[in-house]
Amino acid sequence: MDRSPDMTTAAPVDDTALDEVVTFTSDLIRIDTTNRGGGDCRERPAAEYVAERLAAAGLEPVMLERTPGRTNVVARIEGTDPSADALLVHGHLDVVPAEPADWTVHPFSGEVRDGVVWGRGAVDMKNMDAMILSVVRAWHRTGVRPRRDIVIAYTADEEASAADGAGFLADRHPELFEGCTEGISESGAFTFHAGPGMALYPVGAGERGTAWLKLTAHGRAGHGSKVNRSNAVTKLAAAISRIGEYEWPVRLTPTVRAALSELAALHGIPADLDAPDFDVDALMAKLGRAAALVEPVVRNSSNPTMLDAGYKVNVIPGHAGAFVDGRMVPGGEDEFRETLDRLTGTDVDWEFHHREVALQAPVDSPTFAKLRAAIERFDPEGHVVPYCMSGGTDAKQFSRLGITGYGFSPLKLPEGFDYAAMFHGVDERVPVEALHFGVRVLDHYLKSA
Repeated sequence: MDRSPDMTTAAPVDDTALDEVVTFTSDLIRIDTTNRGGGDCRERPAAEYVAERLAAAGLEPVMLERTPGRTNVVARIEGTDPSADALLVHGHLDVVPAEPADWTVHPFSGEVRDGVVWGRGAVDMKNMDAMILSVVRAWHRTGVRPRRDIVIAYTADEEASAADGAGFLADRHPELFEGCTEGISESGAFTFHAGPGMALYPVGAGERGTAWLKLTAHGRAGHGSKVNRSNAVTKLAAAISRIGEYEWPVRLTPTVRAALSELAALHGIPADLDAPDFDVDALMAKLGRAAALVEPVVRNSSNPTMLDAGYKVNVIPGHAGAFVDGRMVPGGEDEFRETLDRLTGTDVDWEFHHREVALQAPVDSPTFAKLRAAIERFDPEGHVVPYCMSGGTDAKQFSRLGITGYGFSPLKLPEGFDYAAMFHGVDERVPVEALHFGVRVLDHYLKSA
């Protein structure tokens, strides 16, 4: 018989935690951890900030670097049931660049104005970093211990390759994650207003794989005034055009099928996903705003993003290059490779510039049920639906350790707040009330996990 205490009945987070989550979000935004790629980032000041506050909560954070200044923080909270699997709760400390001239407020001001916290990282993802800190510190003040061990990880380099962050931790320090079977992190459990009276909360249960490609065409260099039947730029342009215009076939994964079924039911739309004539595009056309949750993930994708050729207008270069942002649905890599071979043809070579696996997490699991229950406890009118992310997170790296990842960084957002536009966008911001909701939900889930 399990005699461990029922943590779901423990006192809710206190007012101090609600104040701290705003302060921590603002403070972390003010610490500029811009990741420009190519190693141009320094997360250490933010890592020191969170480590200091974890230590003040009675934990023993470990700071780890593969590269000087690219700092990760890991700490473990011991649970009351030593036989239970551990849970990983992780967030990244780096952010994408922001141009101050484009913003209403300075992107690294962390300004709190009219009940909203402004700045780069307010949504991606210093808000969740702050929520984790606030909950852990509230537990320390009130003597709460979770049932299962909880490993807290703050990572570097998520906004680039994760080589200095989650990849480094998974490859070089797997012992810190001993016993972890599941994890939660960004990009899920936010309010998505699908229409009047329909507030959805997509919880991440999958990610498409990353397939960033480098293309190279080789030709015969020569004078720009001469006929040249082996022009590398022409070869590359033809291949890029084929890739950009290609219509990928529908491939429905279990997570996406579950999402489509639930969304159709919520909209009162009959849908037999197993019917021979089922048309996913026709169904999405009836889902209105909610279609945005599934449209990017019913297929593989390949978007040309960068071109590099030539050095003078009257010189035909001997080679030309390009980059393509490819994404693969779970189980779609073989099709992706075969299709790229066909689209590039014999005149253009391609290789993976950066590749990460696609992920799936079960939506019929006890964990997903507890994530759903935590949201519905604090927003009974909300509807939790499974969600496959079009991009990727650090969950990909931690999956090497056998950790199943869910996207769960809860926020209750007002109608008209475009959450998706906040990611890497101008005027990124988060309402204070959304942070308070997130702390309450995260506290409740982690106590029940």
